[in-house]
Amino acid sequence: MRQLVVFAALFFMCLSLQAQPVKIMLVTGGHSYDTLQFFQLFDALENIEYKHFPQPAANKAIAEGAAQNFDVLVFYDMWQPISEKEKQAYIDLTKEGKPFLFFHHALVSYQNWDEFEQIIGGRYVEKGEGIPREKLSTYKHDVWVDIEVVDSQHPVTKGFHDFRLFDEVYGNYRVLPDVTPLLKTSHPESSPVIGWENKYNASTIVYLQPGHDSNAFNSPHFRKLIHQAVNYLGGNP
Repeated sequence: MRQLVVFAALFFMCLSLQAQPVKIMLVTGGHSYDTLQFFQLFDALENIEYKHFPQPAANKAIAEGAAQNFDVLVFYDMWQPISEKEKQAYIDLTKEGKPFLFFHHALVSYQNWDEFEQIIGGRYVEKGEGIPREKLSTYKHDVWVDIEVVDSQHPVTKGFHDFRLFDEVYGNYRVLPDVTPLLKTSHPESSPVIGWENKYNASTIVYLQPGHDSNAFNSPHFRKLIHQAVNYLGGNP
């Protein structure tokens, strides 16, 4: 009987631990988006709690230590201004091992902060002084994108088969050679690798290129992708 009670207690303890939601700091700003459908996406993610931080309040909060209250930082911003204190806060978080999920236009952020490319694992190159035309990145709205799953056993893409999204593609952006590719496409106006995992200091970082508007936000494939990425980064794959 005693063994049964102990087993039952352990069982319910495990259930209690599994029921803890992943808490995410959700950062937006610097780019218009389909606001209603965007938040409906995150409202629909099971066992996920989020608090929304628009820029520039988000970076101010990060510099003041707010990220310590969250399991995962999720970025859907396209932001440029960043102070030295805010930069250091990002670096300190990576030294602590805080996980980050960036998607879509977050790749365009911080064009004048070189270290950001090392954190996210790549860069969308905008126009700038001294940048030749052939180095600039490109975009194309409203196209069907056939997406190849590179590793269907990775926690972010587990259970996925190749799928399609009606979305926006980016072309000619930089991807660091040491990232682990998760998603690819053969779309002629897109760069080949459109999703990856990166390591920076002690942090695990995932970048997903899809996610322009409600066409992606309402897609079951995209919702599952975001859900699995958050759970993976939050330690609940």
